[in-house]
Amino acid sequence: MGSVKTVFLAIFALAISSTESATDNKVVCYYNSQAFNRPGNGKFDLAFIDPALQFCTHLIYGYAGIKEENNNIIPLDESLDINKQNYKQVTDLKRRFPGLRVLLSVGGNQDISGEDSDKNMKYRTLLESVETRLAFVNSAHNLVKTYGFDGLDLAWEFPETKPKKIRNKISSWFVNLKHKIVGESVVDDKAEDHKEQFIALVREIKNVFRHDGLLLTVSQLPNVNSTVYFDPRQLSPNVDFVTLQAFDYRTPDRNPKELDFPAPLYELLDRKYDENVDYQVRYWLSHGLPANKLILGIPTFGRAWKLNADSGLTGVPPLETDGPADPSQYTNKAGLLSYPEICNKIANAKEIQAGYLGKLRKVNDPTKRYEQEYEYWNVSDVTNRYGSYAFRLPDSNGENGIWVGFEDPDTAGNKASYAKAKGLGGIALLDITLDDFRGTCTSDHFPLLRASKYRL
Repeated sequence: MGSVKTVFLAIFALAISSTESATDNKVVCYYNSQAFNRPGNGKFDLAFIDPALQFCTHLIYGYAGIKEENNNIIPLDESLDINKQNYKQVTDLKRRFPGLRVLLSVGGNQDISGEDSDKNMKYRTLLESVETRLAFVNSAHNLVKTYGFDGLDLAWEFPETKPKKIRNKISSWFVNLKHKIVGESVVDDKAEDHKEQFIALVREIKNVFRHDGLLLTVSQLPNVNSTVYFDPRQLSPNVDFVTLQAFDYRTPDRNPKELDFPAPLYELLDRKYDENVDYQVRYWLSHGLPANKLILGIPTFGRAWKLNADSGLTGVPPLETDGPADPSQYTNKAGLLSYPEICNKIANAKEIQAGYLGKLRKVNDPTKRYEQEYEYWNVSDVTNRYGSYAFRLPDSNGENGIWVGFEDPDTAGNKASYAKAKGLGGIALLDITLDDFRGTCTSDHFPLLRASKYRL
């Protein structure tokens, strides 16, 4: 009898621990406040946010910036953040969602001025002395406390790596040989110093924040070299978690003439070995960040290029392209599509097979809006490795072709499953304002967020 009781208690304890570990998984929801200014159905009012917050453990408000003259943190949109009290309205959400933690993020590639290569230099200059760092720390502490945020997220604007062409093994060998002879291009000749200074900044913020129980997190922005700017082992004691924004390895802005999967889970043949989720996760874990402090970022948007006569007929990347797709109705930004813009354009496979090519041959009116008549040919990621894409071939005039790489509920769920299998601390959706918050694709609002949460 005693042995039976012992077994029962062990099973009960295991069940309780499993429940606790499941609830420990974080679902970090990034909220870009500038979605309020998007046109038409892309506009995101705070009234839309409630259905998302039942899934979110953390809400990260983006974005604040830095005032170059005094190194203080500042609202990037004072009219919205302060005058219209958006800061206060967001932090007040905790009254309806008591378990929610709300953080303010600074940087995020939104605080950029000028067009030269040093447009985000102030983020490095700030790091270079104790006085400038402390000016930032004190102003951040004051801003966070004043408006009721639970902490600060550092989406620090370190310089991005330079975009690379896709090369086969032979051409890659010649490029590597060239780098050995003349050296690789350097984007920051003080990178090692900035790496150490960033660690110092994190330590100084945490020393001030811990007295008030405030959180400190770090977001690694896309295309910022982890090995150059981040020391996971030294960051670990002073951060609550790190969000790995492992996407945008290929974008229309960085790669206007050659498209590819923007956020592959695993390495692709003849691509750069580090431009995938799995490599980045393994780097952070192998260099000292505990798995429970690493959050995997999942994009809610698609990257879109124009297809031309040289792009071929298959849609299979990599492909030659004609630059970013035209600005869309929701985002109003070239090469960027929100998830609802994509899912509402994906055609039924049987309809495509029956009539797509036949209709294509009948297009004679170049003034007709082709995208309203013809939908995208969707290609799901049956491998669970690279992500889904959809495309539309150019019309008879060589126009209106488009290719978009994106996450759908299946691929977003696959990334959440990957995070779970690796024992990571959770997932992050970047950002919820580009998910289907109106429920136009299905009856469910925020389908990417829902799918990710359930798979986690």
